[in-house]
Amino acid sequence: MTSAPASSRVQLALNVADLEASIAFYSAMFGVEPAKRRPGYANFAVEQPPLKLVLIETDAQARGHGTVGALNHLGVEVAGVEGVEAARERFTEAGLASFDENDTTCCYALQDKVRVHDPAGAPWEVYTVKDENPADARPATASLEGLQPSGADSGAVCCASTA
Repeated sequence: MTSAPASSRVQLALNVADLEASIAFYSAMFGVEPAKRRPGYANFAVEQPPLKLVLIETDAQARGHGTVGALNHLGVEVAGVEGVEAARERFTEAGLASFDENDTTCCYALQDKVRVHDPAGAPWEVYTVKDENPADARPATASLEGLQPSGADSGAVCCASTA
């Protein structure tokens, strides 16, 4: 049921205006095809370097050119709920504001996660995939308000919680 890695890997979620061209580019760059494809969405499980690359289709104006508008969010995929719990405890001990999302469907998968923002507002999540194809799967574009830093675009972060 789960597709979580045996060890942690960094996740990079990018906004792309041309999903097919981006899939072709990143397939050539990393030498692997997407592990999962859905409408407007693709993710790659790259072994070397250990990386979960997620592509989320958006319109060209929102995406912009170059690095402007490229980042959707950052994350660390861990092997199980214990890794999410350890991150949650670490964030709490450090006094960081964090947001829990357990048994949430996002990016077409059932996940447990904890979210934080860096000092400049960049969204990070530590998560584990519990079911790669749940019955009530939601797309990466199911962004909702709630976890955005003040003044941020509510559609900018994948699967943001309503908490």
